[in-house]
Amino acid sequence: MPVSVTTVPQRIALAGNPNVGKTTLFNLLTGLRQKVANYPGVTVERKSGRLAGDGPATGAEVVDLPGTYSLNPKSLDERVAYDVLVGRMPGEPVPDVVVCVVDATNLERNLYLVTQILDLGLPVVVALNMMDAAEAAGLEVDADGLADRLGVPVVPIVARDGRGLEALRQALAEVPAPPDRPGWTLMPAVAEVVDRLAAQLTDEVPDLPPRRARFEALGALTSDPLLAPWKERAPGFHAAVLQARAALEERKVPYRQAEMMGRYGWLGPLVQSVVTRHKDPSEATLSDRIDAVLTHKVAGPILFGGVLLLIFQAVFSWATPAMDAIEAGVVLLGQGVRAVMPDGWLEDLLVEGAITGVGNVLVFLPQILLLFFFLGLMEDTGYMARTAFIMDRLMRRMGLSGASVVPLLSSYACAIPGIMAARTLANERDRLITIMVAPLMSCSARLPVYTLFIAAFIPSGALFGVLGYQGLAMVALYVLGTVMAFVAAWVLKTFVFKGDASMFVMELPPYRLPRLRQVFWRMIDRAKAFVVRAGKIIFGLSIVLWFMASFPQADPDPLLEARREQAEATFTARLDSIAAAEGLSAAEVITRGPMEAVQAADAERQAVLDAVAAEEAGRQIRQSLIGRIGRAIEPVMRPLGFDWKISAGILSAFAAREVIVSTLATLYSVGEDDGEPVMLREALKADRYPDGRPVYTPLVAVSLLVFFVFALQCMSTLAIARRETNTWKWPAVMWLYMFALAYGFSLLVYQGGQALGWG
Repeated sequence: MPVSVTTVPQRIALAGNPNVGKTTLFNLLTGLRQKVANYPGVTVERKSGRLAGDGPATGAEVVDLPGTYSLNPKSLDERVAYDVLVGRMPGEPVPDVVVCVVDATNLERNLYLVTQILDLGLPVVVALNMMDAAEAAGLEVDADGLADRLGVPVVPIVARDGRGLEALRQALAEVPAPPDRPGWTLMPAVAEVVDRLAAQLTDEVPDLPPRRARFEALGALTSDPLLAPWKERAPGFHAAVLQARAALEERKVPYRQAEMMGRYGWLGPLVQSVVTRHKDPSEATLSDRIDAVLTHKVAGPILFGGVLLLIFQAVFSWATPAMDAIEAGVVLLGQGVRAVMPDGWLEDLLVEGAITGVGNVLVFLPQILLLFFFLGLMEDTGYMARTAFIMDRLMRRMGLSGASVVPLLSSYACAIPGIMAARTLANERDRLITIMVAPLMSCSARLPVYTLFIAAFIPSGALFGVLGYQGLAMVALYVLGTVMAFVAAWVLKTFVFKGDASMFVMELPPYRLPRLRQVFWRMIDRAKAFVVRAGKIIFGLSIVLWFMASFPQADPDPLLEARREQAEATFTARLDSIAAAEGLSAAEVITRGPMEAVQAADAERQAVLDAVAAEEAGRQIRQSLIGRIGRAIEPVMRPLGFDWKISAGILSAFAAREVIVSTLATLYSVGEDDGEPVMLREALKADRYPDGRPVYTPLVAVSLLVFFVFALQCMSTLAIARRETNTWKWPAVMWLYMFALAYGFSLLVYQGGQALGWG
């Protein structure tokens, strides 16, 4: 396909290996003004923006392609990058110029992809990133010499701090001329076959330039995914490739490795000619010395566990002031609305439904921000990659490739990106198992549920005066979900998806100081996504739940009305008695009578009225629509220690896990105290059965927490799993086995605790 060469580029693609700073450079070039969508027909995100700054190319579209090691795609991500570069992505024009982002500390491996893109004949600019890391490692890279050898502009940059950014913008001011084909060669036996196949492909597809035809012929010969599209488009070529493969295999020619041998055979001397080493490569670097401890087979997991414990303890203790401030703000907002609005159902809807429902979830935002902050630090320093390395040993024993670690770690933030990240796995078996177990990793949506019940029912003391019980409880929940994910993976690979796990090779990046600005904005972006996603759902459901809790209206209870009238009559009689004793009129006793006696009489009256109001509120809830639904499913959930309110909350939480908090807030807000919302934690602890027993005990709280560790209470996760697997079969199996785990373990916890006398 001919490349359209214009004076100023209109479309710029960023390509490169994973973890080379490509996304950081994309953020700098676009000034964070980005659009995210999906490529047509696939679930891979298309991230694009407009080139920011001054210059002729300002406003050009910049597309951040998925990271890939080569143009021989094995995963869906790599396939998308390949299709965009070769012009096979529907609605996606061939880029005018490709910026190949290269890690200066690992030139030989990174230049492999560059040579493949050069073979396509596309205009290329090489962004030589991580020059600071190269200098620290004692490497001196001759950028001009590299540009001469490759025949394309090479711009040294440090994307972390923006060094070299203006030089890169200048290099993009005009589309460079397509380079000559790199000088690497194939072994003669394979080169002869590729030339013959390229000629046949040109005959069948006349609009394919010879250079591109040779690239396609080599790809089809060495890669099954690259051969498949030609079966219908060029059937003669497809048959010829199969015949050529058979002939080469009969001659014992390693044709599948020929491209790798040829490219690296050319790249090795090239890199040696442009890189000068000022340090002994065998000398241990600072990263090596740190890794000797952090990735040790014994010390590594222990330290990782300590890091998790520190994070969750900090999530509890550091977030408390901000959470208290939000709680106070919710109360003040509710009081303000009541002060300016007339009494009635609309006032109740806004205060009890919208404000209380949304506010009781937003109160957990400080903890979610802190969790994302710590995850950002782990990513930015390079420790996140080490955690994948540490967990890889365990993953292999479970039958999964270590490549599954990254999607599972992503699921700690949200199962949806975790499931989508599984598309990077080349092995279909590993991908399906990873999708099936990813929701067991405790996501941020579970955090409000965990926090509410841990804060309400787990003591706030500390083990040995150091390790907080609440932080330990939080870690235990995360560990429980993670361990069960590994167990489920083992069961699935043993009995459902049988086969051998694929190999996993991982490059550990050097340790770096975190870029707090980027960590901060990443934290804000993730938290904003949580608030927007959860806020929309919770706001709508809070209003729906309020209507369900308020209608149909319960018929007045004559006995309760009689008690109210009796309380008023008793209060009036007490005042009359005090007035007679003091020689005052009924009107004067309020202002001039003995205050202690009057206040005592009023307190007795108010206690009765409060009790009547609470009974009326409970009666209304029980007879409301949500009460009827909760009581209908209560017999199923009662063995777990859950009453009808918890049952209704669990049912509503299918929309999103955190919705159970707003559901309980709506249910309990009906019994407000003098129009002021009672904080949910206190309302839960105060709730009683008619016989006086507490509805919520520590055992009930633990049972509910265990239920939420395992249950798939998230319809969005099921929808994404359906899209990724292209069937409802596996999402249905996922929901069923996770519900069975949730019910079984909660039943074991509650009934076992009851048997031991812990109820």
